[in-house]
Amino acid sequence: MSLGPIMVDLRGVEILAEEREMLQHPLTGGVILFTRNYVDREQLTALVADIHAVRATPLLVAVDHEGGRVQRFRDGFTPLPACARYGELYDRDRYQALHCAEEGGWLLAVELREAGIDFSFTPVLDRDIGISRVIGDRAFHSQPDAISALSYAHMRGLHAGGMAAVGKHFPGHGAVAADSHHDVPVDARELAAIEATDLKPFAHLMRNGLEAVMPAHVIYPRVDAQPAGFSSIWLQQILRKGLGFDGVIFSDDISMAGAAVAGDACARAEAALVAGCDMVLVCNDPDAAATVLGQLQTEPKPLSRARLMRMHGRPVPVELRLSDRWQAAVNLVAALEQAPELDLGDDAIV
Repeated sequence: MSLGPIMVDLRGVEILAEEREMLQHPLTGGVILFTRNYVDREQLTALVADIHAVRATPLLVAVDHEGGRVQRFRDGFTPLPACARYGELYDRDRYQALHCAEEGGWLLAVELREAGIDFSFTPVLDRDIGISRVIGDRAFHSQPDAISALSYAHMRGLHAGGMAAVGKHFPGHGAVAADSHHDVPVDARELAAIEATDLKPFAHLMRNGLEAVMPAHVIYPRVDAQPAGFSSIWLQQILRKGLGFDGVIFSDDISMAGAAVAGDACARAEAALVAGCDMVLVCNDPDAAATVLGQLQTEPKPLSRARLMRMHGRPVPVELRLSDRWQAAVNLVAALEQAPELDLGDDAIV
């Protein structure tokens, strides 16, 4: 059985009987974990192994684990800096910032891979231009060239740690004040303005091995009346044809308010898949997940399934925590100022 196009979540620290049935559904392809699913590293490792064992073709296991205020697992994991800390260092010492960003990406990847997690939804490629509070210090920088350099270094680290990279939120969430968790953000800029700024980091990483992209629940009315994640113009014409991207497209969580314009849960999933997403996330709403799995009509395409298989994590060396590189990376990230807290809720998909 191959991977289906729906990513779901779990209620707690182990798989419930009804959840095991959901994970065995042919339309399920992955599981995203949250803080509520974590007690300690031993429990997490066992849970991930249990998820992977449910199907002959292991389900993908993912998490939002960026650093700063978006780090789902804390006790037993190294506290990671918000991406903006790398950007601040970049303005003082470009070489050291790129080194730190690469080692931070490597550390993020190997600690998750040790627990068996396939990938994190990172890096954030949005610009922080002082408008979007929900993005804020999750962004590396305000300048596209700096974001491109730092995120590429971070991606090199992820790859070295056995993990694929997911650039988000395409084509850029930083120029809207509204939070797509609670509203439907609208970015009224022309396509040319977006291409000249926000799209540059995405294009740079795509040219250099980016495996996946997550589109924003943002409407860009000068391009399309639909949010980017439900827009064939953004996903097929601009992303696939224009930028030549052949990796995975993950929807952002369709339970967010920014997705409401597409209808109910099943209509949202259908719209995302028809627009060009390879996998749709349904989070924090078990009833919606059950409805989507029970009623979805769109069949996953063979090409989508082939792309999704590339997201499985690669092995990492045993006893990694005894290595000189691990300790050096821990020391590097510890030296960077930690991000201020902004309570998005432990289980918010971002």
